[in-house]
Amino acid sequence: MRRLLIFAMAVSLLAGSAHAQSVVVRVSPDAPRASSNDTLFPTVQMALDHAPQPGPGGRLIIQIAPGVYHERVIITQNRPRTTLQGMGSGPQDVVITAAENAKSAGGTFFSSTVEAYGPEFEADNLTFENAAGPTGQAVALTVRSDRAVLKHCRFLGDQDTLFADFGRQYYVDDFIEGGVDFIFGDAAAVFADSEIHIIRPGYLTAQSRTEPDQSTGYVFLHDRITAGDMGGRPFFLGRPWRRYARVVFLDTEMPASLSPQGWSAWTRGGSIEGTFYAERGSTGKGARIHSRLAGSYQLSESQAAEFQPSRFLAGSDHWDPIAAAERLP
Repeated sequence: MRRLLIFAMAVSLLAGSAHAQSVVVRVSPDAPRASSNDTLFPTVQMALDHAPQPGPGGRLIIQIAPGVYHERVIITQNRPRTTLQGMGSGPQDVVITAAENAKSAGGTFFSSTVEAYGPEFEADNLTFENAAGPTGQAVALTVRSDRAVLKHCRFLGDQDTLFADFGRQYYVDDFIEGGVDFIFGDAAAVFADSEIHIIRPGYLTAQSRTEPDQSTGYVFLHDRITAGDMGGRPFFLGRPWRRYARVVFLDTEMPASLSPQGWSAWTRGGSIEGTFYAERGSTGKGARIHSRLAGSYQLSESQAAEFQPSRFLAGSDHWDPIAAAERLP
């Protein structure tokens, strides 16, 4: 009995110690710009630049008060385990926004409103926006972070809204909006229980897997695709930015304005040879699976099971993305 008590006390101390390693700071538009306070900042970038470093294994938790933050933010490699947490009643209450496009910024990859490179990045209950509009490529959020979790967030833009490009990424209960190639890159990413909203005729995805044995790809699970006014023209689930693009839709609702083909080649008259474009359990008026483009797939139950988050994102370290997301508020 005494040994059990000592063990329980040790576990409690370890848990308290781990919690103490994290650093919590606040961002508010009302915060003074000139202050020696290292826990309250007027911008997200100032918090990232000046907040104390967490202890080993700890997190930097940035709690962001309601407001519109007109800034560009970079979460560098030396800020691992950073959490951006919106403190409003919903993701619309905290907005990080800018309006750079590829032309004004000197290239697509320089246009991001927010860039996340530090491992184990998390975001909860806020909006990432690129307000450049239909002016070409304009990224709202770049994620090049392994074991990233983005929950209850909004991603707003037109072309190239979300650059999900590296590592394992889990998106849940989100809203992603755009017009052309607006989810693109080469991460291993799962988008679960989310709304994917296309605002004009275009392509939801432009995945860029470069080799057939890469473990990357996009999986859409229990999602709902919605569409604005297409003017009588269709949109497509995706086109291959690179030859071996891999995108899978599972149990997803699809609207009538989706092209019966579902998928598109990168250019007119091109091919989807080498891609892995697949579905299972599609519903809605756009689920015309017998009209899908030749070369795409309808998965069996056992094939679809391989794309569940617990398998597709596990990796050699057996990461559990669902448990990670549940730890967020």
